[in-house]
Amino acid sequence: MVQDYKILLVDDEPDFLETNRKRLMRRGYSVETATSCSEAISKLETGWPNVVVLDVMLPDMDGIACLKKIKKKWPAMTVLMLTGHASMQAGLKGIAHGAADYCMKPIALDELIEKIHIAHDETSSLHGR
Repeated sequence: MVQDYKILLVDDEPDFLETNRKRLMRRGYSVETATSCSEAISKLETGWPNVVVLDVMLPDMDGIACLKKIKKKWPAMTVLMLTGHASMQAGLKGIAHGAADYCMKPIALDELIEKIHIAHDETSSLHGR
């Protein structure tokens, strides 16, 4: 059920965040946004999200460093990397550091949703959730 997915979108592009937040919410998903790693960490500390969609380019640190912080504190968290400005190489580096998968921007909403579902289901089964 889509209500089981609490998605945190982390990106430094406000238009990307707002557009995708609205589109996901119209499909029934619960969505929060953050424009920096520090804001994302604050939202993760509330225990609210169970899926993070994380851009590789953030204003306060790069997405790989942010991913490492997230996985250190919340090893079972499902994280998808977004690469837009970077290359596929950045997405693969994210996977090497614990991301479930990566997406290239721009990404179609249906593809993003499919990747969220697959990654969350795989992470949940690995960690017994």
